[in-house]
Amino acid sequence: MFRKKQETPIPTVKELNLKKYLGLWYEIGKLPQREQRQLTHVTARYHVDEKGILRVHNTGFRNGKKVGIRGKAWVRNEKEPGALYVQFFWPFKGEYNVIMIAEDYRYAVVLGKSRESLWILARERTLSKEDLREILDFLKNHGIDTKRILKTTQKEEI
Repeated sequence: MFRKKQETPIPTVKELNLKKYLGLWYEIGKLPQREQRQLTHVTARYHVDEKGILRVHNTGFRNGKKVGIRGKAWVRNEKEPGALYVQFFWPFKGEYNVIMIAEDYRYAVVLGKSRESLWILARERTLSKEDLREILDFLKNHGIDTKRILKTTQKEEI
């Protein structure tokens, strides 16, 4: 019997200020995801509603048509502020693990439950070469095959 090699988990960030995290993020790149094939101009917007619930609105374009999904998010454990759940369809929820974030919140790297779900987010449509290099080096040092990361088209407004 063969067992899949256990991977050492990538730790989440030790501090995450959700107020600073709110707002618009552009998807810079991701590992391939079947449900997100052919999406361009992908964004994620986070806000807190009148009931204090953290809301998520992801949008993108597929074949020139805008598509989107809305959900909610919450911190899984107060001792790990970078470890959240997201839920787009009740009762299903997924892990949303912030594993890297710039001190000024200009970029973030998010991992799902496994190393097969990864997104690079930024406050602008592009990242500087220095920021991208820092992110890719971090991911390589944690065993992520960065050659598999797909660049998300964010060129111009649609």
